[in-house]
Amino acid sequence: MLRIDLYTEITCPWCIVGQHRLDKVLAERFPELLVGIHHHPVLLLPDAPASGLYIPDLLRIRYGITDPKVAFARPEAEARASGLSLDLGRQRMAYPTQAAHALILAAREHGTQHRLAVAITNAYFLDAKNIGSADVLADIASGHGFEYAEARAIALDPAEYRRVEQEAANSAAAGVRSVPHFVFGGRIAINGGRSEDEIASSLQEATRFIASNRVEHG
Repeated sequence: MLRIDLYTEITCPWCIVGQHRLDKVLAERFPELLVGIHHHPVLLLPDAPASGLYIPDLLRIRYGITDPKVAFARPEAEARASGLSLDLGRQRMAYPTQAAHALILAAREHGTQHRLAVAITNAYFLDAKNIGSADVLADIASGHGFEYAEARAIALDPAEYRRVEQEAANSAAAGVRSVPHFVFGGRIAINGGRSEDEIASSLQEATRFIASNRVEHG
């Protein structure tokens, strides 16, 4: 099995594109490849208030962008190129993501981590849901191995938030500076808005390395 470590922030547009492309490449070009996808949190807005930040204001204050469509154009175009209909104007708020990341981390034990991460990301971008809400997260997680009450408790637990913050610090210490960040087979790393071909090339390189190691070690 090929291990894929995926570092993401749920509210980052390039992360939904990256996750979509990874799944698409695996399904279309590597249908026989067994993979284990391990998600790691990156907190881009660790101090976002519970009510969220209004994205047009965030873009203007942080980046000097007065027309959100300018910031949205490229990720939307890249998403469409890979068959994902993405309208970034639908979601107007950047919510805190600690609760969502806490559930994604907890989903490792249920064997549903990647599916849950994709479901939460899709709920945020495609359905414009408040993924800072414990109730919204519990609704999503209850379809991915959690009981509703269990998921809601995790989403509200300050100890789980601290775990996420420590994991995010570990991500930064590992050199993750931008998202999405992929590590294939523990050695092939790429980051940012990579094309399907670039993701496929990295997967191929990682599988070749694993195959050569098997030959060398019998």
